[in-house]
Amino acid sequence: MKRKTELLAVAIVAILVIVILPLLNASGIVSNFTINLYGKYLSYAVLAISVDLLWGYTGLLSLGQCLFFTLGGYMMGMYLMRMIGNLGQYHMAIPDFLVFLGWNTLPTFWKPFASFPFALMMVVLLPGLLALVFGFLAFRSRIRGVYFSILTQALTYGACLLFFRNNLLMGGNNGFTDFKLLLQQDLRLPATQRMLYISTGILLLLTYCFCRWLTKTKFGKVQRAIRDSENRVLFSGYAAANFKLFVFVASAIIAALGGALYTPQVGIINPSEMATDKSLEAVVWVAVGGRGTLVGPIVGAIFVNTLKSWATRAYPDYWLIILGGMFLLVVLFLPKGIVGLISDCGGWIAEKFKTTPVVPDLKQTPDADSLPNPQPAIRNP
Repeated sequence: MKRKTELLAVAIVAILVIVILPLLNASGIVSNFTINLYGKYLSYAVLAISVDLLWGYTGLLSLGQCLFFTLGGYMMGMYLMRMIGNLGQYHMAIPDFLVFLGWNTLPTFWKPFASFPFALMMVVLLPGLLALVFGFLAFRSRIRGVYFSILTQALTYGACLLFFRNNLLMGGNNGFTDFKLLLQQDLRLPATQRMLYISTGILLLLTYCFCRWLTKTKFGKVQRAIRDSENRVLFSGYAAANFKLFVFVASAIIAALGGALYTPQVGIINPSEMATDKSLEAVVWVAVGGRGTLVGPIVGAIFVNTLKSWATRAYPDYWLIILGGMFLLVVLFLPKGIVGLISDCGGWIAEKFKTTPVVPDLKQTPDADSLPNPQPAIRNP
């Protein structure tokens, strides 16, 4: 029954988010700013699901998911930068930061990104290959637990320092920002925002359905067994490293797809998005929403980022304290997160108002064996 209730709730929310909200935006009831803001939140929700697939279902606490998220954003950003043409400040057919660095022609590795299919392929291929190589080396060496978390954090930090360098020709510390000009030239900007928002909502729904299906299969049972006791899985004859590698690559691709839709909606992508604190924030989203539930990360990502938007305006100096305090509160008192709390409250209410059927007391009912035998009727002669 719980599964049917969850699927019904997901279907209702999906209709509300993907269909009704864009219609309200088209009619002018919901502003373009709101639709763009929630498109950003939905991208974060896709990232949160990728973290939950690793941490909540496989027991792998990765502190580098924002690396794959940002790589997907960079691949899409390269395509958008190629689409600018000569609309930049220097009115040249190459990005402005390359002109500033003294380039007159486009670098070779930038040229294929004029094709959208190639850019989309790289959104999937580059993060997937990086996750495949890193995961193969890590899991073959049986690195697990806190050591795996530290290693993923080191990978993210190293990549962040690399992208900050100007000689990488990826925008340096400013990243890609000029493709805002491309969107401003589009006379159908509100329609473009709606399409990006709808695409992000559909991606989130498909990601949820894929992860829900995966966790319900035999693969998902082995996946949860690895989370609970990897040694027992190894003794049972399963190659746990192969299962973990598949999940790690799949979660990296999911995060990269979320980043690819994040970039055009926010209008900027830079190395700060792959900083280690960003990945830690994603872990907080999952913990607050509910680890190991798939719905919880979506709720946590939207709730925490909505709270962040308010707190950074009202109390900008205390946001990190609020975030840390919320994480401690959840870890100590709400280990199941918001979704678990709602589920427990629903179960308590159902138990409280459940009507107990009246069962007749069989002891008060005379037993057939205890009844006296009927005496035959006496006939008169």
